[in-house]
Amino acid sequence: MSTPHRITVIGAGFGALSSVRELRRLDPSVEITLVSPRAELHYLPGIIWIPAGLRTREQLVVPLTNFFARMKVTHVAAEVTGLRDGGRVLDTTAGEVHNDALVIASGGRFIKKLPGIEHAITPCEGITAAEKIRDRLRAMKGGTIAVGFAGNPNEPSAVRGGPMFEFLFGIDEQLKREGRRDQFELVFFNPAKDPGNRLGPKAVRHLLAEMARRNIRTHLGHKMVRFEADKVVTEGGEFPANLILFMPGMTGNLWFEKTELARSPGGLLKADAQCRVEGTQHVYVVGDSGSFPGPDWMPKQAHMADLQAAAAAQNVLAGLRGQTPAATFKVELMCIIDALSQGTLVWRTPTRNIILPSSRIFHWAKRWFEGVYLKKYR
Repeated sequence: MSTPHRITVIGAGFGALSSVRELRRLDPSVEITLVSPRAELHYLPGIIWIPAGLRTREQLVVPLTNFFARMKVTHVAAEVTGLRDGGRVLDTTAGEVHNDALVIASGGRFIKKLPGIEHAITPCEGITAAEKIRDRLRAMKGGTIAVGFAGNPNEPSAVRGGPMFEFLFGIDEQLKREGRRDQFELVFFNPAKDPGNRLGPKAVRHLLAEMARRNIRTHLGHKMVRFEADKVVTEGGEFPANLILFMPGMTGNLWFEKTELARSPGGLLKADAQCRVEGTQHVYVVGDSGSFPGPDWMPKQAHMADLQAAAAAQNVLAGLRGQTPAATFKVELMCIIDALSQGTLVWRTPTRNIILPSSRIFHWAKRWFEGVYLKKYR
């Protein structure tokens, strides 16, 4: 009787957990080990609702102990520090983890090079950042709130702009509800003239029109220079800011540098259409960690990570069985840009780009989806 194949998954986010589910669905016998610092899923799409009190930390942190038991997953609570022997030995803070195949879904890292970036809050760093925004807003009596994002110049897809539009519109709506919007100025800034262009041209026009309708000032098309405690400085001028929310571009994890894995110009793991890291055997990447072939608007979002995870899982098992890995993933951007009480649906594929304007239905659809998605893991 042959011993079961050992598959290691790195990460506890959307791509990692979708990989586990798909691997287990396709093969009940493989041994799955998952390496992450904690046995928890942090549902980051929900952090946009923390400042307004629609969500709390407790609602967005899902313990994974029961999920791991159901899926027969061994969890190693550790940080990854390196990779050896062609990917077969993973170095972690809890020792070596050996595998026959590896799926890397450890997310991305934000580029914190801009001078003065310590004066800004980076919302997508997690629940703590969103709580900090909530607390700062509560303490403010008025002033200017600046919201912006930038990309990785060497990796067009390594940007996360959607949540920043949601924080912007959500804060505008929250201040209106609290009866103090007239005490604040909101400014949206971005080095591009057409921010959010990965959502498609229609979406950009809609977002800018929405900002104008909400009396949100824009500062667009100027390269960032620095942040100060009370201002944003760009090559096209500066403006005061009492609270700065800024999402920098993304790059790969620090531990990638201690490996021989192929990297893209932007520092992510270079993958082929089957999600295999180029030049490796049985090493796959899904989600924010990877640089994939495809259109430059390919999103860094949970939906895309789920699609990549399904392909990677099929290919991992095919490779271990001596077959040629052939599964590819669909490129699709699907998101609801929420504004606390209503939302805008954006859908983009290589052939279509649809935007459905603001509706209360989409806000409630986003909340419904959260419940359905998390039910798999609770």
